[in-house]
Amino acid sequence: MNLDVREAKQITIIGMVVNLVLSAAKFALGILGHSQAVIADAVHSLSDMATDLLVLFGIKIWSAPADERHPYGHQRIETIVTLLISILLAVVAFEIGWSAIERLGEPGNKPPLLFAVIGPLVSMIAKEILFRKTRAVGKRIHSSALIANAWHHRSDALSSVPALVTVGISAVNPEWAFLDALGAVLVAGLIIKVAWEIAFPALSDLSERGADDDEVRAIRRLTNSINGVCSVHRIRTRRLGAGWFVDLHVMVDGDLSVREGHDIATAVQHLLLEEGPAVADVTVHIEPEDDH
Repeated sequence: MNLDVREAKQITIIGMVVNLVLSAAKFALGILGHSQAVIADAVHSLSDMATDLLVLFGIKIWSAPADERHPYGHQRIETIVTLLISILLAVVAFEIGWSAIERLGEPGNKPPLLFAVIGPLVSMIAKEILFRKTRAVGKRIHSSALIANAWHHRSDALSSVPALVTVGISAVNPEWAFLDALGAVLVAGLIIKVAWEIAFPALSDLSERGADDDEVRAIRRLTNSINGVCSVHRIRTRRLGAGWFVDLHVMVDGDLSVREGHDIATAVQHLLLEEGPAVADVTVHIEPEDDH
């Protein structure tokens, strides 16, 4: 198991444990403190474990080496997992928003006890720390699924805000409890925004979107810097996992030997892999300049 995979599994398992502990604590505080908002927040924390399990299951697949049926590897699974996480986030957001709208029309219930505020307060702090740690690992190993899961942790921290507000305000003045529902609708909108920001890059990758202009220019500049390269054209790219697969045609002197052309192609491959913009693999087609 390489270091990146080990880091990804470690931070995801930590997230699962934190979610489990927070869920149990908030369920207990919600029941003892008569707070439906805290109980709902506990359910949200429990739902976060689903994405943790999804990431753990996905890591095992997308980190597997290439085989005969998957000659380019299994990195596309990571993109699919990222998309699934965004869908789960959107579903949770709609549930939070819909429940909040329904609560707007309900008559006031028994006000919660103030100590129930401990649940969402601790949850906000713990999930914000978990968000930062998970996102840092995701960025370091270029894992879109881990970064998506990090934002799921952030959504849980955000969803604790209405619970925190409703317990505090309702304990002081039960007539102001409706503010909790309005705050929950706002949080649901923020979570939906995050879900779309996660889904859009994943959908772009699945639709074979190529690298942007700056990245293509960098690939062209590096290729042209190799001694023996006359020009480069037909640069094609596609995203697979954390890197770009690059296919390009390099023009060389038509009088060069096959060995010399091969050496130039190898030099282009090595340079792009070492200094290119997140290049994962390179295919170089050598063509004689004379034909053009």
